[in-house]
Amino acid sequence: MRTRLSDHVKERLGTFGLMAPSIAQCAIGAALAWIIAIELLGHPHPLFAPISVLICVGVGLGQRLRRVAELVIGVSLGVGIGDLLVSWIGSGAWQLALVVALAMTVAVLLNSGALFVAQAGSSAVLVAALVPGDGGGGLDRMVDALTGGVVGILAVALLPASPFTIAAKHLSGVLDALSTVLERAAEAIEKRDVDLAAEALEEARTTQDAVHEYEQALETAKEITLISPLHWHRKTSLARYETAAVPVDLALRNARVLARRTLAALGEASPPPPALAEALREVSEAALLLQLELGAGREPTLARQALLAVAARERPDGLGFSAHVIIAQLRSVVVDLLQATGMEHEAATDTLTPLDAASNEGSRS
Repeated sequence: MRTRLSDHVKERLGTFGLMAPSIAQCAIGAALAWIIAIELLGHPHPLFAPISVLICVGVGLGQRLRRVAELVIGVSLGVGIGDLLVSWIGSGAWQLALVVALAMTVAVLLNSGALFVAQAGSSAVLVAALVPGDGGGGLDRMVDALTGGVVGILAVALLPASPFTIAAKHLSGVLDALSTVLERAAEAIEKRDVDLAAEALEEARTTQDAVHEYEQALETAKEITLISPLHWHRKTSLARYETAAVPVDLALRNARVLARRTLAALGEASPPPPALAEALREVSEAALLLQLELGAGREPTLARQALLAVAARERPDGLGFSAHVIIAQLRSVVVDLLQATGMEHEAATDTLTPLDAASNEGSRS
């Protein structure tokens, strides 16, 4: 129980460490946007300025430059419709419902993006319910939104999170998941344990979220290197993570099929031989080597060498149908991970021992 609690606390602290720069960006940016709108622009109640900062920066992963554009246009749309209708029909419950419905309808017709539609609706709410009589016109509120958006971008540029850390943390999650699936499948084969094989399959089925999170993290990391001069020097290191993105996704997809076939193979008359488990474990370790080398900012040569050793291995004799499928999927995983180390697809495929040659030699089928 204590171990689980300790692991949970460590995980939360790790997440906070990753998100701390975004929290600082939101806090400082919101205050700065408020000051600029009041002191420089002379707006008495610039609600949209700090709100814009929070939406643009956020505390998650996303595309901030696109957020700014959607924010400003969405606010303008919501404010414009809100101001126009409120001046005609006044304020109240049914007026609020009408203003929000019209603003969001127009937004959907123009752009179905969730942020754009939500911002148009929320801006209409603020105009109709909170600030209809504060003396600030719609143009002022549009300027406040733009001010907050610009401050949000400056906050990201001048108080940036480390793009390398963001990418490394999320790729580690993907490669850890891949390694775990392969390790559990190997253990299931060694012990002839159907329950372990089922666990490997269940683990494999939950890995796609890690891939999506990594893709979002990579987009955010690339955006930070584009916006912030402080991290322009990270572009080369980040390029390795871009190279690995598609191949590790494919590797996980192939690992899911492998785990499913491992479960099926253990029910056959001729279960997979221990040598197959050894190959699975070597690929699992190579995935962790790839994680460590990329995290250290190095060319993943050790991971590539480990994968090449597996690729050159001969296939065992006397395999059942499902075991043949396991080997085919493992070969695909090896090719995927070799591509993640920077090899071209054709070169990675050429490293595999030819199946037809193996069949002719009788060393494997």
